Amino acid sequence: MAAIILIVDDESAIREAVSLALVDEGFRVQTAWNGKQALELVERVAPRVIISDVMMPIVDGYALVETLRRRNDLTPVILMSAGSHPLSGMPNVLTLQKPFDLDHLLTLVRTLLRQ
Repeated sequence: MAAIILIVDDESAIREAVSLALVDEGFRVQTAWNGKQALELVERVAPRVIISDVMMPIVDGYALVETLRRRNDLTPVILMSAGSHPLSGMPNVLTLQKPFDLDHLLTLVRTLLRQ
């Protein structure tokens, strides 16, 4: 069974582009438009990797990661941001500078799945 990847971004165009790229590579995809929705999905679908924007309404990417880690959930997270990355030292958190190349993102996902 293919790994489930959760994409969290308030911009539908980014969710759709990343989803299409991952599905084309054989992954199963779930999407959320903010961290609150993502936290609810994590409990239901147990994603193998989470790809999240940093700046989102309601619950941002930083709060998403902090909440997961408080729950002892070490699901690998790729944080996408055009700004700085204060959580880049947290376990199982990689950062991806926007704008990004989809091939590079796919490489990061594959790397995290092998760990």
